[in-house]
Amino acid sequence: MSFFKRVKKDENSVAFRRQMAEHLNGRVVKYVSERDADSNTDIIIGKEGSITLYENEIIVLSSQNIVFRCNQDELKASELMSLEGVILEGPDLEHGGKVRKIIAYYKYYR
Repeated sequence: MSFFKRVKKDENSVAFRRQMAEHLNGRVVKYVSERDADSNTDIIIGKEGSITLYENEIIVLSSQNIVFRCNQDELKASELMSLEGVILEGPDLEHGGKVRKIIAYYKYYR
């Protein structure tokens, strides 16, 4: 029996998605990029913004525009290994429900 037992989180559960949305609420964003699946490249879609949880929707504001808006129960979110940003994937309500994958890089104050 191991003293340090690793507990695996179910990232597809609604509870985890809501917890992740709460964790991301209020984050200040340096820039946001979108992953292009065809060419496997990232395109910058906005600079300077924030991530906000409002009425069960996660909203990414950047360059004074809403660049991504998704229901928190449908959002797949995972932080980068460096913890310098987050990958968000889900149906974007701002763009007609198209499934998009964006990366929001946090802004750090030193």
